[in-house]
Amino acid sequence: MTPHETIRSQFRIIDTQLRALKKLGLHTVRDLLYHLPARYENIAESKSVGTLQKGDEVVVYGTFSALKTRKTWNSRRAIAEGWLSDGTGRIKVMWFNQPYLAKMLTEGVVMKVSGTIGGSEGKLFISNPETELASGIPLSQSDSLFEGDGNTDTEQTLFALYPESKGITSKWFRHAIARALSAGVHEQLTDPVPEELRTRYHLPRLATALVWLHQPKKLADSESARKRFAFEEIFAIQLAKYKERAEVAQADAVSIALDTKNNNSFVDRFPFALTSGQRHAIESIFADFTSPGAMSRLLEGDVGSGKTAVAATAAFAVVESSPNGNVHGRLQVAYMAPTEILAKQHFESFIEYFHYMPVSIGLLTGSGCLKYPSKVSPTKSTSVSRAQLLKWVGEGDIHILIGTHALIQKSVSFKNLGLIIIDEQHRFGTRQRHELRKKDDLMPHLLSMTATPIPRTLALTLYGDLDLTVLDEMPAGRKPVKSFIIKESERSQAYAHITEELNAGRQAYVICPRIDEPDPEKLMAVMAASAIETAKKLQREIFPDRHVGLVHSKLTPKEKDAVMEAFAAHEIYILVATSVVEVGVNVPNATIIMIEGAERFGLAQLHQLRGRVIRSEHQAYCYFVNAGKSQKSKDRLKALTTAKSGFELAEFDLKQRGAGELYGRSQSGLSDIGMDALKNLKLVEAAREEAKKLVEQDATLAHYPHLHTLIAEKLEKLHFE
Repeated sequence: MTPHETIRSQFRIIDTQLRALKKLGLHTVRDLLYHLPARYENIAESKSVGTLQKGDEVVVYGTFSALKTRKTWNSRRAIAEGWLSDGTGRIKVMWFNQPYLAKMLTEGVVMKVSGTIGGSEGKLFISNPETELASGIPLSQSDSLFEGDGNTDTEQTLFALYPESKGITSKWFRHAIARALSAGVHEQLTDPVPEELRTRYHLPRLATALVWLHQPKKLADSESARKRFAFEEIFAIQLAKYKERAEVAQADAVSIALDTKNNNSFVDRFPFALTSGQRHAIESIFADFTSPGAMSRLLEGDVGSGKTAVAATAAFAVVESSPNGNVHGRLQVAYMAPTEILAKQHFESFIEYFHYMPVSIGLLTGSGCLKYPSKVSPTKSTSVSRAQLLKWVGEGDIHILIGTHALIQKSVSFKNLGLIIIDEQHRFGTRQRHELRKKDDLMPHLLSMTATPIPRTLALTLYGDLDLTVLDEMPAGRKPVKSFIIKESERSQAYAHITEELNAGRQAYVICPRIDEPDPEKLMAVMAASAIETAKKLQREIFPDRHVGLVHSKLTPKEKDAVMEAFAAHEIYILVATSVVEVGVNVPNATIIMIEGAERFGLAQLHQLRGRVIRSEHQAYCYFVNAGKSQKSKDRLKALTTAKSGFELAEFDLKQRGAGELYGRSQSGLSDIGMDALKNLKLVEAAREEAKKLVEQDATLAHYPHLHTLIAEKLEKLHFE
């Protein structure tokens, strides 16, 4: 058996297993060895049913009986349930929103059940446990009444539990990986981490780490192995980022001539005073403009901290500069936003910023193109054809082009691109950044921005090629949002407060987790508030004398724009929406937001949604309607009311549950181990420092050929979009 042979050629697998492996991205024996455990189960700690107590996290062996499905009478949630018995007693087992499990499980056979004991004395139960068919009961050191059948290795008490997919189980992975290890496949793999680094940081070699991860004798070994793979992943990412930095530094950058007097005059036109954070950000950007190489900077600021004003000032400095050898021309700016609504909003904002200057601004989206100023009406914009707009961009006559992903299409060609601004950076991939930078012979400067709270370790890892500037204060007069967590029974109080705000001339948002009403006949239907039904109810029963609007992702871009324009014009008093309004919508008159089913949103998403009502000097309010019953859900939402900023919230969530809540594995491309590594600032900084040294010594990494393969593998998965 060799690492690069297919799993199918070495193991007898059926079609459902093959599909499951493909879904998990596992094709070769090497992939199998790199499918790392999510956690471990210690069979030495298995319990008998008769000794279980509320709050215990347990492993129990027993047999199922009376398996059935039903729905709760109040919320209509689907439940699968049954009884688990082991001779010392029996306990109810329930799975919420997983009714198919009752049909999949077999009564009368021995099962291993892992979960947490809930309920009350005399009415204990296990909810949403993991189950696995037990081929034989292990002889453990617990008080279990069962005894093994002689086939169990009594020295092996830690068993790996793997990320699974329908059709393939942790048990299958354990057996398959054991075969691969027995065949010595792990010894055939080349260790990409240089030996001197393994020695310096006490990291096991690759072959040893794989054994310790999949078949640990003690938890300390598995933890040491996980540390090694975490270092490897972060180190590879940092190497890639520092190589990118080196390439940008060596490229010929666009030259920008700063005019301090003109720049100050531009800033003085703002209807507000800049914060010290904004001034510092502008100074850092201008310093980058006059330094060798092209700027690569990430501007991170909480919602409402004034990033757009900083971006506009940077854009002004660029369009005021002339391309080399052409004193009559202007450098160009490309501004990429994640949604059409946000792109159009920036287009209108930039018209306000630049209306007194002879600067042409274009808007390029999938649904149409605009140009400012119009020849017919110099104070307004006009619709133009895509071909005409791109012709003007190519000739350098459009100085600022604002758009969505459409900006990176091959048909878009700039004559003198000097600056790229990317709004909500995490919505775009690293590859998309590079595509924009390739649009000119000279390397344009890059300013990325995000209002999404990012833990420091995540920023260091995923944005290692960017210099970081943080806006950590709000403009003068801005008041923090007053946030409240309410139960269903307190809904009327929130409606009364919304009425007060509407009577004061303000507007409100109501956010729902889903668009349509769930089908109660479907067993797997998620019972959550729908935007469509909520809008109808609010209009008919709660606010009959107010215009209630509705916006969601199923509407066309034109329909969304029409609703948002009506809301901005105060023709709509209450806007019911899904998370489609999460990013960038700017309606300063909206001061109150009510988020239904708040437990169904991620913390970063909730923070972004709450930010929709912090756009003015009026006091803003946010109501989180929580239908979640668990303490975990309550604690999570409570953090939203106690954290003083998005950054504090991000760090809290990282400590509590890891970065996966803010940036999921599928979103970032990081593995679970890579996500866990972000809790360890020392590890991230060590990997970063070692990568920096290596690239400074030799940017080509000629002496470390195996690192090239490692970097390529990580970058293929690392998209962060």
